[in-house]
Amino acid sequence: MKILSISDIVVPELSDRFDGRRFDGIDLILSCGDIPPEYLACIREQLNVPLYYVRGNHDIRYKNSPPAGCVNIHQRCIAFKRFRIMGLEGSRWYNGGPIQYREYQMRQMIWRMMPGLWLNGGVDIVVTHAPPRHVHDAEDCCHRGFESFLKLISRFKPRYFIHGHIHAHFTDSSQRVTLVGNTHVINTFGFHLLEVDHGQAD
Repeated sequence: MKILSISDIVVPELSDRFDGRRFDGIDLILSCGDIPPEYLACIREQLNVPLYYVRGNHDIRYKNSPPAGCVNIHQRCIAFKRFRIMGLEGSRWYNGGPIQYREYQMRQMIWRMMPGLWLNGGVDIVVTHAPPRHVHDAEDCCHRGFESFLKLISRFKPRYFIHGHIHAHFTDSSQRVTLVGNTHVINTFGFHLLEVDHGQAD
């Protein structure tokens, strides 16, 4: 399965310089937030595949103008081609905005998902806006990651943990990835192409 993941900025490759040949064979789009809803809807329409998203801390417009044809997976676990995918929106609390959470709030959201995760045998791909604590994150209040994400990774061992929020530029796609146990934690700032073997799904 070929996944396009996106977050945080509008890139020319997916807007005014879009070339469908570069994205041939994409099966699924995952958005990690802080993206204009019109941009998401346009990408989904151009590639004509499902698009699942979580909101970032700046996605206040989504409440009244959600991206057309796209599916919000915040606090949901869904199946796509045998892969179990879950989503968690938002950043750490820093100024009281509506898509910001304190550590205990994120921990509670994960706890509420636990019965479904156990029932479905775990999760293969986690989609978030913020990163796990001490993995790709920073020390300012806004850009600290969540400790509860590390516990989620430790408990369920997803194949991939895909996040945005941390603006960084990469000269090679391998620079986006940090291995935490057996989980590939990926900073998808801008966009990233990921190929996943169907045999990896349980």
